[in-house]
Amino acid sequence: MTIAVSGATGHLGRILIGGLKAARPASEIIALARTPAKAADLGVAAREADYTRPDTLGPALAGVDTLMMISASEVGQRVGQHRNLIEAARQAGVRRIVYTSLLRADTSPLASLAVEHVQTEQMLRASGIAHTVLRNGWYTENYLGALQGVLAQGAVLGAAGQGRIASAARADYAAAALAVLTQPGHEGKTYELAGDAAYTLADLAAEIARQTGKAIRYQNLSEAEYAAKLREFGLPAGFAAAIASWDVGAAAGGLFDEGHQLSRLIGRPTTPLSAVVAHALAHV
Repeated sequence: MTIAVSGATGHLGRILIGGLKAARPASEIIALARTPAKAADLGVAAREADYTRPDTLGPALAGVDTLMMISASEVGQRVGQHRNLIEAARQAGVRRIVYTSLLRADTSPLASLAVEHVQTEQMLRASGIAHTVLRNGWYTENYLGALQGVLAQGAVLGAAGQGRIASAARADYAAAALAVLTQPGHEGKTYELAGDAAYTLADLAAEIARQTGKAIRYQNLSEAEYAAKLREFGLPAGFAAAIASWDVGAAAGGLFDEGHQLSRLIGRPTTPLSAVVAHALAHV
């Protein structure tokens, strides 16, 4: 069974391919990447797959049994890109697709993010290809990319209020994908995946403070104020506005879940917040 992983050079893709190599012969794994040279260190065959160039997708999927379709990274452009990949998979005779969607995409208050996932799920159903949908919650690492700035200014900034966030580590979501790809019985299912223990951004600030011994607080801002701060930090205006809106969605419960489907799927508890923070601090 040949498994192709799209977005293979991204954070999640790299972790997943490492897991697949431990479970399957490397000859059965294909890394799909816009620039195959960037996948040279993965230790598996790499093929060019550019979502915006459908002519690359047919050859990339030749002989592939299962496509691990990690959602494209360009918010606002994903529907067309995903349509190209699904159609190429259909024409290539791909038997199964596993797709990374968003937690409770069909009812999520993170509307600007959810809409493309909902449309992609609809396209999968219409394709006639057997598929599994992994509705991933937030990656804990999303909040730690700016850790150096947090330590410098003594504050976690956000607009999530007291919204509870049931995030998990990227490695947890990769383990879920690995389980679905390598074990039977998952076709036709949709999984709502989130961390076992929820926290607020104030809790996150307190955990960083506990581990560093520094005075770190959570500064809750309005959506407009947070977007303005992100622009000050150099983010493009559109992306800053999107991130701020997602925080407002988190305040409305969009990133909270207590179904524990992720830990059941991977057969262990999800990685605690403290461990992800410790790892991030070790690499600041």
